[in-house]
Amino acid sequence: MPFIGFADADAKFFRALAKHQSRDWFLAHKDEFEEGWQRPLKELLSEVHAGVDRAFDHSELDAPKIFRIFRDVRFSKDKSPYKTHLGGLIPTKRKGKITEVPMALYFHVGQPKSFAAAGHYMMDARNLAGFRAAVADDARGRELEKILKALTKKGFSVDSHDSYKRVPKGFDPEHPRAEHLKRKGLTVGFPELPKGILASPKLVPWLVTQAKAAAPLVEWLVFATL
Repeated sequence: MPFIGFADADAKFFRALAKHQSRDWFLAHKDEFEEGWQRPLKELLSEVHAGVDRAFDHSELDAPKIFRIFRDVRFSKDKSPYKTHLGGLIPTKRKGKITEVPMALYFHVGQPKSFAAAGHYMMDARNLAGFRAAVADDARGRELEKILKALTKKGFSVDSHDSYKRVPKGFDPEHPRAEHLKRKGLTVGFPELPKGILASPKLVPWLVTQAKAAAPLVEWLVFATL
């Protein structure tokens, strides 16, 4: 079925889930979750995948992936059983953990707010070495800066899940791209979602447009971290 929108534009289900962290409550509202949020996210990612695939001239996209709503509480003091959001992504096709490959899209619906992003969230040691070498290289580093500058002009935000406090050993602390050398990942957040769009089929073309704009960065990251 085509994506026609999530259950509501304010993701109220996830606010309620944050207040009712119990198996009984979730089971009582399981159909609401599956029909209003999980199934639409599958439809959304499938349509966006088809819409952006041709924008990736030099790399291949893998099948979309949706993360489980259940939290891994084994090593957490917080034993709340459920996440208060639902997340899914469109990864590039390569070996590695799903969170450690460049992604054409990550979509997050729920708490604390709904958003979309693209890039390489978490780099392993080999990916990180390739990324740093590419950043330090004059030609490839300048290409990265040009891509990021173009995206920020379009309302994208540049971010990393984590960064080192200092430039890694072996690189000039005064390097003109020292900020990027410190990164452990590199992502761009899409512009803020238009009001009300979660419950509208217009979300598909909006995400396709943003993901196409971010495709040059994703492909740069694919080849930098091979």
